[in-house]
Amino acid sequence: MTISEKVAYLKGLAEGLNLDTEKSKEGKLISVMIGILEEVGLSIEDLEENAQALGEEIDVLSDDLADVESVVFEDEDEDDEDESEDYDDDWFEVECPTCEEPLIIDDKALAEGFIQCPNCETKYSLDLSDDTVEADDEE
Repeated sequence: MTISEKVAYLKGLAEGLNLDTEKSKEGKLISVMIGILEEVGLSIEDLEENAQALGEEIDVLSDDLADVESVVFEDEDEDDEDESEDYDDDWFEVECPTCEEPLIIDDKALAEGFIQCPNCETKYSLDLSDDTVEADDEE
């Protein structure tokens, strides 16, 4: 039973009592109270309808947002996986200028300040003064 139905039932009970709403103070009071209850009941029903409509709209927006997130973050996840496979914080790779063999520069090589090519055995010093790695031939 909705609030409006309950108020209508209460109004019917009051009318069944044949209260004099014109002359009786109690009758006037009950009549005004029932009128206020009717307005409150209608307002509550409107609020419930609006809340239900907003809930449905939020569900639609949530679904749309989930679709957008899957598109946006799916690409980001793939990029993160590619980066994690190609790049590690502990080392990086450069090409030997002499034989073009890949040289792995890790923390140990940085600490020593030079690296030796495993293929042609050329030694290179590592200059980090400009925050870049440069290879200088030391043979």
